[in-house]
Amino acid sequence: MKQLKPTESELEILNILWQKGPSTVREVHEVLEKSKDAGYTTTLKLMQIMHEKGLLERNTDSKTHIYKASVSQKQTQGQILQRLIDTAFNGSASQLVMQALGNHKATKEELEQIKQYLEKMEGKKDQ
Repeated sequence: MKQLKPTESELEILNILWQKGPSTVREVHEVLEKSKDAGYTTTLKLMQIMHEKGLLERNTDSKTHIYKASVSQKQTQGQILQRLIDTAFNGSASQLVMQALGNHKATKEELEQIKQYLEKMEGKKDQ
């Protein structure tokens, strides 16, 4: 499996495309503009680079090109998380989880989801 290493700006664009689905550069740029000062040509150039890197697919059937993510959100998040665990937490997933829970006030719902997930994981080990 190919290792993905999107930059922070590329991740912002991927998140927009994962949420909105296939979009034009203008549509992506309009979302980006709400949270950062980015020029249209910068967004266009970045999306062209992402296409060259294989992060985006481009449909050129119409005058306005439509881009979509060519990598899945789950796969990308998994690879980024694994790199983070390996580099920042010396390979320890438990240290990552403890740090995350210590620095973030989890809601009751989040804690319940975590408990359910842990019970599910323990059930798989018992099989």
